[in-house]
Amino acid sequence: MKYMILSYGSQQHYDAMAGKGEFQAEDFGDLHAFMGKFNAELEASGELVETRGLHEPVHTRRVQGAKDGTPVWTDGPYAETQEVLAGYWIVECESFDRATEIAARLADCPVPAGFDDDAYADVRPLVESAADLNF
Repeated sequence: MKYMILSYGSQQHYDAMAGKGEFQAEDFGDLHAFMGKFNAELEASGELVETRGLHEPVHTRRVQGAKDGTPVWTDGPYAETQEVLAGYWIVECESFDRATEIAARLADCPVPAGFDDDAYADVRPLVESAADLNF
């Protein structure tokens, strides 16, 4: 079965990794090395289907339902939320538990002290067809 592992961040995290504020871009070398190794191991195991990082939230546009026949959109980031989807992995593995084990390894990602003490990732099964839905 395929699962999507979603990681979250904020505009402040993107700014910090770019060297804006108290951190320098070099402070994140270990993070980038960890992610490269993490991805290489998933690829070697045959479990990695796809992975991508997403551009920073200031380059986001939210499109909502049409009002008077015209779609409405708003440029990001959005004041109503701090966390945004920062990247994802699609893995194909034997079980939800295995996908959770993979996501749990992200907690080992080295970051500068105080950078992201409340990081998290979501694990969700992917729907291949309507038959996968439990409606």
